[in-house]
Amino acid sequence: MSRSQSLIEQLLRQRAAAHPDEVWLKWKDTQVHWHEVLSNAQRAANGWLELGVRPGDHVAIMLDNCPEFIWAYFGLLFIGAGAVPVNTAQRGATLRHILGDSGVTAIIVDNGLRDALQAVRADCRRLERAVVVGGGAGNGIDWDVDRLMSAPDAEPATDVADAMSGAAMLYTSGTTGPPKGVVTTRYDASPIGVLLGAIGVQPGETMYTPLPLFHGNSLFVSMTGSIILDARFALGERFSGSRFFDECRRYDAVECNTLGGMISILLKQPERPDDADNPVRVVLSAGCPPDRWEAFQRRFDVRIVEWFGMVDAPGILMNTEGRVGSMGKPVAGVEFAVVDDQGEPVGPGRVGELTFRHPEGQLTHYHGLPEATEAAYRDGWFRTGDLASYDEDGFFYYQGRKKESIRRLGENISAWEIETVVNGNPQVHESAAHAVTSELGEDEVKVVVVAKPGERIDPQALVDYCAGKMARYAIPRYVEIVDRLPKTGTQRVQYAALKERGVTPQTWDRQHAAAAPKENHA
Repeated sequence: MSRSQSLIEQLLRQRAAAHPDEVWLKWKDTQVHWHEVLSNAQRAANGWLELGVRPGDHVAIMLDNCPEFIWAYFGLLFIGAGAVPVNTAQRGATLRHILGDSGVTAIIVDNGLRDALQAVRADCRRLERAVVVGGGAGNGIDWDVDRLMSAPDAEPATDVADAMSGAAMLYTSGTTGPPKGVVTTRYDASPIGVLLGAIGVQPGETMYTPLPLFHGNSLFVSMTGSIILDARFALGERFSGSRFFDECRRYDAVECNTLGGMISILLKQPERPDDADNPVRVVLSAGCPPDRWEAFQRRFDVRIVEWFGMVDAPGILMNTEGRVGSMGKPVAGVEFAVVDDQGEPVGPGRVGELTFRHPEGQLTHYHGLPEATEAAYRDGWFRTGDLASYDEDGFFYYQGRKKESIRRLGENISAWEIETVVNGNPQVHESAAHAVTSELGEDEVKVVVVAKPGERIDPQALVDYCAGKMARYAIPRYVEIVDRLPKTGTQRVQYAALKERGVTPQTWDRQHAAAAPKENHA
């Protein structure tokens, strides 16, 4: 019986053999040594086999940050099964779509998500087995995680012909439809390798992230990156502006990652005399607001390395030269260009769609969506849907999103996700969701709603209706009730017109409503 090993498994075995008693994972007050990492990976692998998972199967991991996520993920790689990380905020139609579309045969889920899973499980016919973390079996759950991890600590005895290099499928939000599963057909680690090389982390030093492991940034850049660099990996439960640098101090982290509005949130924290007294040398940033770049570096005595990358396709821009506001230049032989609506390149200083192509050609596709894949890859160039420009020196600059999507709290949200839920309200005739710029430099969510004839919609009741049916970050802040939506001659909603209107005097604001004093009826 032969067994192909993924790059991650090979590295885990090498690290455990070279220094078994050195620490890799730092989690709360726990430190996990390399020999324990390998042991947990093998136990999880054999546990998955005992549960009935086989090479080539897809398994969903729906957990917030915790060591169990890591062991479950490693175990699947060890047996040639594909992990499908799922955002724990997903609910209803979107969760049903992801679990059904990916064809997962098993899932490991947090105990607090039992109800969300059970609400959609009947429609996911291939999903046969479930493991729970933080609770017991029963009520649709086959095993608890202790049973999964009680399997033998031994190399799994299974035939793996083609080892997987990472997640089998990562779902990226669509713009007018459901999330799309990104499948990597050929894996190239060289762009990530160049990025990791630029941050200067040495073997034995610590990389920290509080970003969720179900996202590619945390899973591939931080966790897998620490393994590649033979560094230590400190994992936070979740991002907290008030605790971020204290956790860096606690774990002695020399590197950390930020996304979008995180830098704005950190700068809004009350200034402290020890702000610059932290071990961090480099902050790997994606989406640092240009007007806060230098202030952030000065206050916390760190160096920002800005970069751009996507789950959808392998291509990275990297800025190690401190060019404020720039995403950087291409790395690892990937070509980037800015094009107009006809696909023709535009010159320096002109805004157009950011595109790129890998020297080895197309390496990814959208699962079960050949037309979407063909639309994304045109003439070998991947269309990002993002607007950008570049200067005479070849530095690229982000200029917004061409796609009708919304980015809030580091999450990409499609209008479809919101509209599907809102339109399910019995009082709603139709709706359109769009982005409203927030003070943090990202987006807030607004939904414009048309009521059914004879119905009167209460915005607070509509927002309450959305709770539990969509991700919390997708719940609209703004609601406006209108008589009709602006549409084209072919009855397509004119999202640009809605975004131009923005927040009108007639728009209800959830945050203002929550802050308003309540009447005293005593």
